[in-house]
Amino acid sequence: MRYRLRPLYTLGGYLAAASLTLICALITAQIVGRLIDRAAVALGGDRIGLAIPGLSEISGFLLVGASFLGLAYTFVHGGHIRVTLLIGRLSPAPRAWVEVFCLSIALALCLYLAWNLYWLLDDSITFNETSYGLLRIPLWIPQSAMLAGVLLFCLALIEAWLHTLSVAVTRPNTFTINDSGHE
Repeated sequence: MRYRLRPLYTLGGYLAAASLTLICALITAQIVGRLIDRAAVALGGDRIGLAIPGLSEISGFLLVGASFLGLAYTFVHGGHIRVTLLIGRLSPAPRAWVEVFCLSIALALCLYLAWNLYWLLDDSITFNETSYGLLRIPLWIPQSAMLAGVLLFCLALIEAWLHTLSVAVTRPNTFTINDSGHE
């Protein structure tokens, strides 16, 4: 299947990768800072105090961003876990309709999640909510990444659903697993 919005899903994948890279860089900087502190103490000096305050909190928020922003990219590349034991045994026409049904459920759940994330984000902005850690990070920042990732995933599901429904209606006997939106 050819996704029309693939560049958008790829952008989400790149942002997810950037989040993971930033986590790695921050943790590496923290480790290097601790090693320098230990070396300074071992050489008879004082600790320099090279530390990143709120590192675990920042890393957690970046991990949330990576997880959600990568959903659509992973989906269009067939990276989500699929249990095809049952539907793999069906003939193409019934398999197409089962795929439409499964994509419908996934889309409904994803839209429900997006709706609730929107209201969570709205509350965080309205009440100026911040995190409870060392750094007072506004919660709308990680929640925006969550909502953006879920909305991208909804778009990918809509594209896959429309394509699968089209195949199920017009030429169900030609349905293959690639027609359900996976490469």
